[in-house]
Amino acid sequence: MTIDWWTLGLEAINVAVLVWLLQRFFWKPVSAMLDARRAEAMDDLNRAAAKRVEADKVLASVNQERSGIERERESILAKAAVEAERERSRRIEGVAKEIDVLRSAHQEAAAKEKAEATKVMQDQAASLAVDIAARLLARIDTDSIESGFLDALRKQIMSLPSTRRQALAGQPMKLISASALTNPEQSQCRRILGSAFETEVDLTFAIDPKLIAGFLLDTPNVVIANNWRDDLNRIRAELKND
Repeated sequence: MTIDWWTLGLEAINVAVLVWLLQRFFWKPVSAMLDARRAEAMDDLNRAAAKRVEADKVLASVNQERSGIERERESILAKAAVEAERERSRRIEGVAKEIDVLRSAHQEAAAKEKAEATKVMQDQAASLAVDIAARLLARIDTDSIESGFLDALRKQIMSLPSTRRQALAGQPMKLISASALTNPEQSQCRRILGSAFETEVDLTFAIDPKLIAGFLLDTPNVVIANNWRDDLNRIRAELKND
């Protein structure tokens, strides 16, 4: 309960005026009533004082609770601030890691694209170089160098194990050349290949201009090649692998 002191003051003034009026005009008839009124007023004041003391106690308790609530609020806010800072640090760290991953992925992708582009350029350069070489070689008169290819083919056959040569000797073979061979040239091929296999061979002839120059011996089990096309293909593969 809260005491309105203004009201109490006004009541005191009214009492004083009333006392003065009663003292001036009605003191004796109403003196007993005034004493009772005074006693009642004192009781009211005492009760008001008691209630004020009680109110002060309640207010002190409320203030104490409010102080406790304030301290708890400050503690909660402090904990929330710490947790928010931790979360912020975690997010910053996570974003930094994501940036590193993206940067690494970008660098790897760029390096891969560069390597692929370089490989494509190397392959194109190798193919162009081989194509140019093939065109130049195709203009050369190969009649004078066919014997060299045939001798190289003979040496390749001679390098095979004897058991392997014996197994191949009994099989039909096809000798493919870049251009048509004359009858004397075919006879020479039979003679040279027969010396390599150490026996007469069952040999037929075919033409493949893509060989440019040289020969390709085709058997059911193995193909032995010595020609410019295979040489150029081998050079192209080596250039692409460098």
